[in-house]
Amino acid sequence: MLRIQDISYSVDGRPLFEGATATIPDGHKVGLVGPNGAGKTTLFRLIKGELTLDGGDISLPSRAKIGGVSQEVPASDTSLIDTVLEADTERHALMAEAETAQDSNRIAEIQTRLADIDAWSAEARAASILKGLGFDDVDQKRPCSDFSGGWRMRVALAGVLFAQPDLLLLDEPTNYLDLEGALWLESYLQKYPHTVIVISHDRGLLNRAVNSILHLEDKQLTYYGVPYDGFAKQRAERRAQASAMAKKQDARRQHLQSFVDRFRAKASKAKQAQSRLKMIERMDMISAPEDAAKRVFNFPQPDELSPPIINIENGSTGYGDTVVLSRLNLRIDQDDRIALLGKNGQGKSTLSKLLSDRLPLMDGRMSRSSKLRIGYFAQHQVDELHLDETPIQHVQRERPDSPPAKLRALLAGFGLMAAQADTEVGRLSGGQKARLSLLLATLDAPHMLILDEPTNHLDIESREALVEALTAYSGAVILVSHDMHLLSMVADRLWLVKDGTVKPYEDDLDAYRTMLLTRDAPPRPDRPEKPKPKRPSRDQILDLRAEVRKCEDRVTKIEQMREKLAKKLADPALYETDKVGELEVWNKKYGEVMDGLRRAEAMWEAALEKLEQAETA
Repeated sequence: MLRIQDISYSVDGRPLFEGATATIPDGHKVGLVGPNGAGKTTLFRLIKGELTLDGGDISLPSRAKIGGVSQEVPASDTSLIDTVLEADTERHALMAEAETAQDSNRIAEIQTRLADIDAWSAEARAASILKGLGFDDVDQKRPCSDFSGGWRMRVALAGVLFAQPDLLLLDEPTNYLDLEGALWLESYLQKYPHTVIVISHDRGLLNRAVNSILHLEDKQLTYYGVPYDGFAKQRAERRAQASAMAKKQDARRQHLQSFVDRFRAKASKAKQAQSRLKMIERMDMISAPEDAAKRVFNFPQPDELSPPIINIENGSTGYGDTVVLSRLNLRIDQDDRIALLGKNGQGKSTLSKLLSDRLPLMDGRMSRSSKLRIGYFAQHQVDELHLDETPIQHVQRERPDSPPAKLRALLAGFGLMAAQADTEVGRLSGGQKARLSLLLATLDAPHMLILDEPTNHLDIESREALVEALTAYSGAVILVSHDMHLLSMVADRLWLVKDGTVKPYEDDLDAYRTMLLTRDAPPRPDRPEKPKPKRPSRDQILDLRAEVRKCEDRVTKIEQMREKLAKKLADPALYETDKVGELEVWNKKYGEVMDGLRRAEAMWEAALEKLEQAETA
């Protein structure tokens, strides 16, 4: 297990941790969350030993391996598959030694150890990981130098997943993945055999890939034995309780202070007044939790245009003489909210550039409203900001005739207050840079907003604020994102970019997710068609519904038991040296409950499937 005991650490005199404590049991999947700048990445560096603590202790079992992704792999001539295989340093060293070893005893030892670590299936496992992250069989044999930095970050991620460290530390891993890669990673982490801590602002991942949340706030760590939605609920309840207690205490203080103010100068009451004054001084004041700083986005509202604002008939587009997309028959109205689905390289960015007039139509016909204004946001625009200029200077360049007060109001409308407005962009956080780029993209009140991965570097509160802003926005939205939560909250139409064209996707996001996760499953052999069963009677359907409810209740009860055991295992006192036997008992109970939960969920799913078949027969 990972034990963080009473740690303290400061950067340039600013404390990030003061007496922070937490315990992560073996095998748990944990999401590390907290405000931007709170010190999440610093905590990872402290765990890895890259930084020295000011006080306290971080401990792991003596032979535990820690792994994470800190930078992209070099642009070498080594193929992707070999680069990933080399990430397992023990296997790589043993395979190299096996080529030169002469001593028969040593050769036997090497072969035994290679068998123990399943070295002979390593290439198939590495290939499967690379495929899940978007590299096909041909890509895997190409050298790393053929790929850009973002793709080499995926190779680095594949390498650490392949090496399977005992403690896997991932810092915003989905920032350089597309939706397909992000969903594959979620599924992979659920089955990962060791402990995982992941820094993420992706609500879907924090609800599906982890079972616990480690919250960093106010220089302290708090462990919650539930996924993100459960954490958010528990935290809201705690904040409400603290706020109520603070109000009661403040009322008590005001009551005492009013007595002091009234009678302090009166000789007959001076003693009582002094007594109450001391009571006020001795009160251990409870601070009311401050509301999270408002992460705002105020998109200007465009005037209304007649539909459609864009219409394409049998269009095609691409680069130079190369056609990337063809057979395009698309219509966009001003009230559309469209999510673009499809693997990287299929043409989502190409379509975005066509719609934003950054690429010409090579064939077919496209009509657009004569007054149409389009806002375009992509990650490369964030990288192209002038690092030596301030946000106020960026906005002044676009609005040279506007008074400074109005420009500052525009920046404040995107959460960039006075301090950030006058700070050089190079010193702003990734989220603050993204806010500035979003502001520049929407200055002209566009009728259509094209957003390509807008949530990279935005924290969860900012993502929720973006959802609110897009809901209030009266223009069309074209959205490319790996954030399933954002897509589900914003998009009401889905377009699938695949096989060189774009077509409406008629099913929902959950069906798309299921399709992606099962597309590589081996096909089932054809079976002779069975005669269609008779429609079940009403009593049979009622019995099936009762069975579903019974299974659901069983899952709920076991889940409650799991939460209680998770809280017990998170108790630091359980990990004292004199409680080793007790710890083994609780870990065994947790394993038994998890086995029972899996069986109960399987029975529930089977009951649901029977009921669905009966109701649709």
